[in-house]
Amino acid sequence: MTLLNNLQWRYATKKMNGQIVPQGKLDYILEAARLAPSSSGLQPYRVFVISNGQTLEQLKEFVFKEFPFNQEQIKDCSHLLVWTAWDGYTAERVGNVLLKTSIERSLPENQSEVYKKRLLDKYETLGKEWQENHCAKQAHISFGLAITAAAEQKVDTTPMEGFDNAKMDEFLKLEELGLKSVVIMPIGYRDEANDWLLSLKKWRTPKEEFVTEIA
Repeated sequence: MTLLNNLQWRYATKKMNGQIVPQGKLDYILEAARLAPSSSGLQPYRVFVISNGQTLEQLKEFVFKEFPFNQEQIKDCSHLLVWTAWDGYTAERVGNVLLKTSIERSLPENQSEVYKKRLLDKYETLGKEWQENHCAKQAHISFGLAITAAAEQKVDTTPMEGFDNAKMDEFLKLEELGLKSVVIMPIGYRDEANDWLLSLKKWRTPKEEFVTEIA
């Protein structure tokens, strides 16, 4: 099945059947997320995986109280994947990634120091808010590849931003890790008998409206 066929197959699943996603398929999805491109290869994001039913129930009540329309997928999913992003760029974070990259590539350590200084000088002038937004944007790239990988594995997903970020951060104790929640993805299998969206035709903006070609 081609990539486009997989994307035609997938949809934002509204009702899952509780079936567990095999570990191999989960690992495949997470590996796609890990291999995603990111600015300067920094990967300023981390993914949390929640599968314990009791934990999911607690999270549903605490994080989704103001978003009842999204509670169903949390209740019936196999796993909940939570993308989090750095709360900013620091010398330690950037330096650690660049140093490890240099070691893996057998490059001189001072080469990573030069690049680190160049990045940090630029990031500092752009400010904390820009840094947080930039890290979150990088997380969305990883998120998109995970959705695509899941479709390839015939695993259903529900991309979500409808949750209380502050409460999610509190629930996962993200502040002490220097992270902020960005977007979440329940994964599992569609309940074909009870998902109202499944029978509806997929619609996207027509190509002639979506794409502007500039000669």
